[in-house]
Amino acid sequence: MQVLNLRPALPAAILAIVFLGLGLADGTGNAHGLGAHRAYAAPVRGYRAGGLQGKIRYCEDCHGPSGQGYRGYLPIPRLAGQTPQYLENELQDFVQGRGEEAHHSINLSEVHHLNPQMQTALASYFNTLNPRPIGGAPRRLVAMGKTIYEAGLPDANVPACSVCHGPSAEGHGPIPRLAGQLYPYTIMELERWDRERNQAGPGTPAVMRRVAHSLSNLQIEAVAAYLSYLE
Repeated sequence: MQVLNLRPALPAAILAIVFLGLGLADGTGNAHGLGAHRAYAAPVRGYRAGGLQGKIRYCEDCHGPSGQGYRGYLPIPRLAGQTPQYLENELQDFVQGRGEEAHHSINLSEVHHLNPQMQTALASYFNTLNPRPIGGAPRRLVAMGKTIYEAGLPDANVPACSVCHGPSAEGHGPIPRLAGQLYPYTIMELERWDRERNQAGPGTPAVMRRVAHSLSNLQIEAVAAYLSYLE
Protein backbone atom coordinates (compact mmCIF):
# COMPACT_ATOMS: atom_id res chain seq x y z
CA MET A 1 0.00 0.00 0.00
CA GLN A 2 1.63 3.29 -1.02
CA VAL A 3 1.91 5.70 1.30
CA LEU A 4 -1.58 9.37 5.28
CA ASN A 5 -8.05 11.52 8.56
CA LEU A 6 -11.15 11.73 7.21
CA ARG A 7 -13.12 10.19 10.04
CA PRO A 8 -16.75 11.03 9.39
CA ALA A 9 -19.16 8.85 11.28
CA LEU A 10 -21.08 6.81 8.76
CA PRO A 11 -24.76 7.74 8.66
CA ALA A 12 -27.03 5.05 10.02
CA ALA A 13 -28.74 4.74 6.67
CA ILE A 14 -25.45 3.98 4.91
CA LEU A 15 -24.50 1.45 7.56
CA ALA A 16 -27.85 -0.22 7.16
CA ILE A 17 -27.37 -0.53 3.41
CA VAL A 18 -23.86 -1.93 3.85
CA PHE A 19 -24.86 -4.53 6.43
CA LEU A 20 -28.01 -5.59 4.61
CA GLY A 21 -26.08 -5.94 1.39
CA LEU A 22 -23.49 -8.14 3.09
CA GLY A 23 -26.00 -10.25 4.98
CA LEU A 24 -23.96 -9.98 8.17
CA ALA A 25 -24.74 -12.80 10.58
CA ASP A 26 -23.46 -13.98 13.94
CA GLY A 27 -22.84 -17.63 13.17
CA THR A 28 -26.31 -18.70 14.26
CA GLY A 29 -28.01 -17.13 11.24
CA ASN A 30 -29.23 -14.07 13.15
CA ALA A 31 -28.47 -10.69 11.68
CA HIS A 32 -26.47 -8.30 13.86
CA GLY A 33 -27.87 -4.92 14.83
CA LEU A 34 -27.23 -2.04 12.42
CA GLY A 35 -25.70 1.40 12.85
CA ALA A 36 -23.48 0.77 15.90
CA HIS A 37 -19.75 0.07 16.19
CA ARG A 38 -20.34 -2.78 18.61
CA ALA A 39 -21.81 -4.71 15.67
CA TYR A 40 -18.28 -4.96 14.33
CA ALA A 41 -16.98 -6.49 17.54
CA ALA A 42 -19.15 -9.63 17.64
CA PRO A 43 -17.11 -12.83 17.93
CA VAL A 44 -16.59 -14.92 14.82
CA ARG A 45 -15.61 -18.55 14.28
CA GLY A 46 -13.81 -18.13 10.98
CA TYR A 47 -12.94 -15.64 8.32
CA ARG A 48 -15.37 -16.89 5.72
CA ALA A 49 -18.18 -17.79 8.13
CA GLY A 50 -17.88 -14.47 9.92
CA GLY A 51 -18.86 -12.19 7.03
CA LEU A 52 -17.62 -8.64 7.57
CA GLN A 53 -16.63 -9.51 11.13
CA GLY A 54 -14.32 -12.23 9.93
CA LYS A 55 -12.75 -10.05 7.26
CA ILE A 56 -12.05 -7.33 9.84
CA ARG A 57 -10.36 -9.85 12.10
CA TYR A 58 -8.38 -11.19 9.15
CA CYS A 59 -7.09 -7.69 8.40
CA GLU A 60 -6.30 -6.99 12.05
CA ASP A 61 -4.31 -10.22 12.39
CA CYS A 62 -1.59 -8.45 10.39
CA HIS A 63 -2.44 -4.75 10.61
CA GLY A 64 -2.88 -4.79 14.37
CA PRO A 65 -5.76 -4.05 16.75
CA SER A 66 -7.96 -1.29 15.34
CA GLY A 67 -5.79 -1.24 12.23
CA GLN A 68 -3.00 0.64 14.02
CA GLY A 69 -0.26 -1.14 12.07
CA TYR A 70 2.47 -3.54 13.13
CA ARG A 71 6.06 -2.59 13.73
CA GLY A 72 8.04 -5.79 13.45
CA TYR A 73 10.59 -7.37 11.15
CA LEU A 74 8.26 -6.53 8.29
CA PRO A 75 6.43 -3.24 8.98
CA ILE A 76 2.74 -3.53 8.14
CA PRO A 77 0.93 -0.24 7.51
CA ARG A 78 -1.68 1.53 9.57
CA LEU A 79 -5.17 1.30 8.07
CA ALA A 80 -6.98 3.28 10.76
CA GLY A 81 -8.33 6.60 9.53
CA GLN A 82 -7.28 5.93 5.95
CA THR A 83 -9.45 7.50 3.25
CA PRO A 84 -12.11 5.05 2.01
CA GLN A 85 -11.39 5.66 -1.66
CA TYR A 86 -7.69 4.97 -1.22
CA LEU A 87 -8.37 1.74 0.69
CA GLU A 88 -10.88 0.59 -1.90
CA ASN A 89 -8.43 1.29 -4.71
CA GLU A 90 -5.75 -0.70 -2.93
CA LEU A 91 -8.08 -3.62 -2.29
CA GLN A 92 -9.13 -3.65 -5.93
CA ASP A 93 -5.48 -3.75 -6.96
CA PHE A 94 -4.89 -6.75 -4.70
CA VAL A 95 -7.99 -8.55 -5.95
CA GLN A 96 -7.04 -7.96 -9.58
CA GLY A 97 -3.36 -8.73 -9.10
CA ARG A 98 -2.11 -5.23 -9.82
CA GLY A 99 0.27 -2.83 -8.15
CA GLU A 100 1.91 -3.62 -4.87
CA GLU A 101 0.79 -7.22 -4.64
CA ALA A 102 4.01 -8.22 -6.38
CA HIS A 103 5.97 -6.87 -3.39
CA HIS A 104 4.30 -9.09 -0.81
CA SER A 105 5.38 -12.57 0.14
CA ILE A 106 2.54 -12.84 2.65
CA ASN A 107 -0.37 -15.10 1.74
CA LEU A 108 -3.18 -12.71 0.83
CA SER A 109 -5.46 -15.33 -0.70
CA GLU A 110 -8.39 -14.20 1.44
CA VAL A 111 -8.23 -10.73 -0.10
CA HIS A 112 -8.89 -12.19 -3.54
CA HIS A 113 -12.35 -13.30 -2.41
CA LEU A 114 -13.55 -9.81 -1.46
CA ASN A 115 -16.48 -8.62 -3.54
CA PRO A 116 -16.99 -4.88 -4.18
CA GLN A 117 -19.52 -4.52 -1.36
CA MET A 118 -17.12 -6.11 1.13
CA GLN A 119 -14.30 -3.87 -0.07
CA THR A 120 -16.50 -0.80 0.51
CA ALA A 121 -17.55 -2.03 3.95
CA LEU A 122 -13.97 -2.68 5.06
CA ALA A 123 -12.76 0.67 3.77
CA SER A 124 -15.61 2.46 5.55
CA TYR A 125 -14.94 0.62 8.80
CA PHE A 126 -11.19 1.28 8.98
CA ASN A 127 -11.77 4.92 8.06
CA THR A 128 -13.76 5.40 11.28
CA LEU A 129 -10.97 4.14 13.57
CA ASN A 130 -8.49 6.44 15.31
CA PRO A 131 -6.12 4.65 17.70
CA ARG A 132 -3.07 6.51 18.98
CA PRO A 133 -0.07 6.26 16.63
CA ILE A 134 2.53 3.67 17.55
CA GLY A 135 5.32 6.25 17.31
CA GLY A 136 8.83 5.12 18.21
CA ALA A 137 10.63 7.28 15.63
CA PRO A 138 13.65 9.44 16.59
CA ARG A 139 12.17 12.69 17.90
CA ARG A 140 15.32 14.60 16.96
CA LEU A 141 14.21 14.27 13.31
CA VAL A 142 10.65 15.52 13.79
CA ALA A 143 11.38 19.23 13.36
CA MET A 144 13.24 18.65 10.09
CA GLY A 145 10.47 16.40 8.83
CA LYS A 146 7.82 18.98 9.70
CA THR A 147 9.67 21.63 7.69
CA ILE A 148 9.97 19.38 4.64
CA TYR A 149 6.35 18.30 4.89
CA GLU A 150 4.99 21.83 5.19
CA ALA A 151 7.40 23.78 2.97
CA GLY A 152 9.16 21.24 0.77
CA LEU A 153 12.72 21.76 -0.42
CA PRO A 154 12.66 24.63 -2.93
CA ASP A 155 16.36 24.29 -3.80
CA ALA A 156 15.81 20.64 -4.73
CA ASN A 157 12.51 21.31 -6.51
CA VAL A 158 10.62 19.22 -3.94
CA PRO A 159 7.08 20.49 -3.32
CA ALA A 160 5.51 20.53 0.12
CA CYS A 161 3.86 17.19 0.95
CA SER A 162 0.96 19.14 2.45
CA VAL A 163 -0.08 20.39 -1.01
CA CYS A 164 -1.47 16.94 -1.87
CA HIS A 165 -1.84 15.15 1.46
CA GLY A 166 -3.28 18.10 3.38
CA PRO A 167 -1.93 20.30 6.20
CA SER A 168 -2.63 17.59 8.77
CA ALA A 169 -1.66 14.71 6.47
CA GLU A 170 -5.22 13.41 6.52
CA GLY A 171 -5.39 12.83 2.77
CA HIS A 172 -8.58 13.02 0.73
CA GLY A 173 -10.25 10.88 -1.92
CA PRO A 174 -7.62 8.69 -3.62
CA ILE A 175 -4.75 10.57 -1.94
CA PRO A 176 -3.80 8.60 1.18
CA ARG A 177 -3.66 9.68 4.77
CA LEU A 178 -0.09 9.73 6.08
CA ALA A 179 -0.74 10.91 9.65
CA GLY A 180 0.19 8.26 12.20
CA GLN A 181 1.69 5.95 9.59
CA LEU A 182 4.45 3.69 10.89
CA TYR A 183 7.93 5.19 10.74
CA PRO A 184 9.65 2.18 9.13
CA TYR A 185 6.79 1.67 6.68
CA THR A 186 6.93 5.24 5.36
CA ILE A 187 10.69 4.94 4.94
CA MET A 188 10.28 1.65 3.10
CA GLU A 189 7.66 3.11 0.75
CA LEU A 190 9.63 6.25 -0.07
CA GLU A 191 12.69 4.14 -0.81
CA ARG A 192 10.57 1.93 -3.06
CA TRP A 193 9.26 4.99 -4.91
CA ASP A 194 12.86 5.94 -5.58
CA ARG A 195 13.97 2.46 -6.72
CA GLU A 196 11.05 2.08 -9.09
CA ARG A 197 10.94 5.59 -10.47
CA ASN A 198 11.75 4.31 -13.97
CA GLN A 199 9.65 1.15 -13.76
CA ALA A 200 6.34 2.38 -12.33
CA GLY A 201 3.23 1.96 -14.43
CA PRO A 202 1.21 4.75 -16.03
CA GLY A 203 -1.02 5.11 -12.96
CA THR A 204 1.90 5.95 -10.69
CA PRO A 205 2.06 9.65 -9.74
CA ALA A 206 5.19 11.08 -11.32
CA VAL A 207 5.52 13.61 -8.52
CA MET A 208 6.08 10.85 -5.95
CA ARG A 209 8.87 9.30 -7.98
CA ARG A 210 10.54 12.71 -8.30
CA VAL A 211 10.12 13.58 -4.64
CA ALA A 212 11.46 10.26 -3.39
CA HIS A 213 14.47 10.48 -5.70
CA SER A 214 15.26 14.03 -4.54
CA LEU A 215 15.24 13.29 -0.82
CA SER A 216 18.33 12.10 1.00
CA ASN A 217 18.14 9.13 3.35
CA LEU A 218 18.15 11.48 6.34
CA GLN A 219 15.37 13.61 4.86
CA ILE A 220 13.26 10.52 4.18
CA GLU A 221 13.72 9.42 7.78
CA ALA A 222 12.83 12.90 9.02
CA VAL A 223 9.56 13.07 7.05
CA ALA A 224 8.67 9.57 8.23
CA ALA A 225 9.42 10.51 11.84
CA TYR A 226 7.24 13.62 11.69
CA LEU A 227 4.30 11.75 10.15
CA SER A 228 4.52 8.88 12.61
CA TYR A 229 3.55 11.11 15.54
CA LEU A 230 0.65 12.95 13.88
CA GLU A 231 -2.82 12.05 15.15
